[in-house]
Amino acid sequence: MRGLGKTRRTSRMVTVGLCAAALATALTAASPAQAHETGKAAHWELKDSGTDVRFRGLSAVSRDTAWVAGSKGTVLRTTDGGSNWGNVSPPGAADLEFRDIEAFDARRAVVLAIGEGEASRVFRTDDGGATWTESFRNTDAKAFYDCLTFFDRRHGLAMSDPVDGKFRILSTSDGGRSWKVLPSDGMPAAQDGEAGFAASGQCLVSSGPRDVWLATGGGARARVLHSSDRGLTWTATDTPIPAGDPARGVFALAFRDPTHGLAVGGDYRADQASPQAAALTPDGGRTWTPAAQPPPAYRSGVTWLPHSRTAALAVGPTGTDLTTDGGRTWRTLDTGSYDTVDCTPDLGCWASGEKGRVARLER
Repeated sequence: MRGLGKTRRTSRMVTVGLCAAALATALTAASPAQAHETGKAAHWELKDSGTDVRFRGLSAVSRDTAWVAGSKGTVLRTTDGGSNWGNVSPPGAADLEFRDIEAFDARRAVVLAIGEGEASRVFRTDDGGATWTESFRNTDAKAFYDCLTFFDRRHGLAMSDPVDGKFRILSTSDGGRSWKVLPSDGMPAAQDGEAGFAASGQCLVSSGPRDVWLATGGGARARVLHSSDRGLTWTATDTPIPAGDPARGVFALAFRDPTHGLAVGGDYRADQASPQAAALTPDGGRTWTPAAQPPPAYRSGVTWLPHSRTAALAVGPTGTDLTTDGGRTWRTLDTGSYDTVDCTPDLGCWASGEKGRVARLER
């Protein structure tokens, strides 16, 4: 029986691997116009969310289940692949701006509201959004929380723009039911004007049980900070993505393991060029190399394709780009507007953005 179980697991892994390869092949099979005509290439299929709010927060659980969070305190959930969406917004949250959500499954999720002072809050649900508990409310007028991430179902972090010259880190060890501010001793000093961007819920990301990365902009240099001890100590590394302006920097990160990572960003202003909008690292963020052929414009979200060592998607207001060589070169697949993107192990890839836009990648 033990041998049979191993054979079944191996068979499932091979099947998933073949499907992942097929997905990457479908994405590169044709131009968007050819994809529409032949139906052979993968493409975004819009799902009617029933609202026009902007969804910068997205957490994909599977091809069937996904959560989105956005303006006007809105949280939606689907469990049927986007055919139907339930409004599971926390009561009384209409004045809040949700910018990040992390879901563990169809019933349990943690959502972050951003803003100065008490506008920054965290809520948790254990019943699919039927009820919510506010587990954190910021009381420091100098703090502004941007993003959160979880290492597992219990341990997670949230990050705030610098307070007294250093980025502030919030920690939970009970799945987001309670939070505490970590000591700042191990955090390097922030640059003048440096901050995180609450654009896609991907300015703070983790991989594995202890590694976490924080993306910055607004300062003289766009940096990525890395911690290998769940946020207690950090090292900062410059990236080649342009900064030097409050609208420029690294907006999103994605790590497929603790070593290989991608960074995207640029200048979010529509009338400004973003000539170096992507970079990659082969060593956990110790060094960053600019993409030889970056996306053509600002990108706010990025994710690795599941079960792929080389393929990833980046999204922004002017389109979606694909890399099949680990971030060295990118090409545009779609010109629709999205703010964030997320993929799941069962090959479910989702994107969301302005005017209630939510889409799933279809083949």
